[in-house]
Amino acid sequence: MTITSGHASGSSRPGTLLHVWTPEDKAFWEREGQAIAKLNLWISVPCLFLAFAIWQLWSVVAVSLPQLGFTYTTDQLFWLAAAPALSGATLRIFYSFMIPLVGGRRWTAISTASLLIPAIGIGYAVQNPATSFSTMLVLALLCGFGGGNFSSSMANISFFFPKARKGSALGVNAGLGNLGVSVVQFLTPMVVTVGVFGVFAGAPQTATGADGATTHLWMQNAAFVWVPWIALATVLAWLFMNDIADAKASFAAQAAIFKRKHNWLMCWLYLGTFGSFIGFAAGFPLLIKSQFPDINPLAYAWLGPLVGALIRPVGGWLADKLGGASVTLWNFVAMALAVVGVLYFLPKGTGGLALPFGPAEGSFTGFFLMFLVLFLTTGIGNGSTFRMIPVIFMNLKLRELASSSDSDHNRARALREGNTEGAAALGFAGALGAYGGFFIPKSYGSSIAATGGPELALWLFAIFYAACIAITWWHYARRHAEMPC
Repeated sequence: MTITSGHASGSSRPGTLLHVWTPEDKAFWEREGQAIAKLNLWISVPCLFLAFAIWQLWSVVAVSLPQLGFTYTTDQLFWLAAAPALSGATLRIFYSFMIPLVGGRRWTAISTASLLIPAIGIGYAVQNPATSFSTMLVLALLCGFGGGNFSSSMANISFFFPKARKGSALGVNAGLGNLGVSVVQFLTPMVVTVGVFGVFAGAPQTATGADGATTHLWMQNAAFVWVPWIALATVLAWLFMNDIADAKASFAAQAAIFKRKHNWLMCWLYLGTFGSFIGFAAGFPLLIKSQFPDINPLAYAWLGPLVGALIRPVGGWLADKLGGASVTLWNFVAMALAVVGVLYFLPKGTGGLALPFGPAEGSFTGFFLMFLVLFLTTGIGNGSTFRMIPVIFMNLKLRELASSSDSDHNRARALREGNTEGAAALGFAGALGAYGGFFIPKSYGSSIAATGGPELALWLFAIFYAACIAITWWHYARRHAEMPC
């Protein structure tokens, strides 16, 4: 069986076009498909990791700007932190359809290289306190390149693996990629304290603390530290990943998902899982600071995204073993209960929306542990929902085949079209889910402004999770459900 132009079975080279790719064929998979798929996965992972790191860079840089002499208002700082989520989510809509149009290897290399633009730009901009807010806002919006990469990365990896292993593979790609959120929040406070790049990165800045004490910081390192790794990942992607000929499809072929009810249902569910993950990650430091002023948020905030990222592959694995719908259903139940737990441990404010019981002064320990549970469940749900999507679209195509001629040719076509639609749906769901990165922290701010506390936002989250429970049970998890998966 030929898999690359001019190459016999087993002789596929990295960087070549795979003309025949049949991962559902067990003999093909064991003979050569598995090795090729794993190579592409393990190059995709660091590319996605770097994308998430750049996407969330402003969550830590914006906090430090006032002590460096930047005179931006609090609202402007909020927009710098929120802008990457808006642009990243919007770019994901377009990135969702790029793999079949451009090719997985080419687009992974191009999209990874694009991360150099905001990384280098931020590195220079933070060295001058006179940099205008509009310049910083543009750089924050450009960090959305990192957010957009997720949709194309997940769509690409979904083509390489058979249905039985999609959940685990997508969980590994996304879970280890999501680690970029936690690592950038953990690593930045350390790398900015030393002149890692010497004279090549510029002079240190003088930072003035709340007590008037001064220290030297190399804030440019927060961005420059990622530049060599982005360049290396770009080269690896270009040289060693593969394009799949069968993954080629027009936009019209992919746009068929917009007519599918299950596309919109899964977008809603993924907003509940990934939207919660990225939104909680963006808003956690601010929420800690507003509710427990004596606590240093940067000492704890990175642990939440770390837990959510590490558990995501487990969510995909559980979904492969137990069924995506079952895991997703019970996961949303746990998320709703965890939100109630957060409400229990919050300081009791005057807004009238707090629970009538629980410690009056609140408990940071309980609050923090409940949020760790929330991050844990977002990770599991991310993995299980992303296992559901390709299975649903594959089953839809196979059902359509059952009503027509079940020839080998028609079955191969159904599998190919199911993969194409499933990949597009993965990317599009990732796009809409990413808007949670803006709406959750914004909900905290609006709730605090309107009622004096974040309780209103948290109650709305709990109601949203209840709706997710109902949708999952009715359409996917109950007995005789329309699309069990």
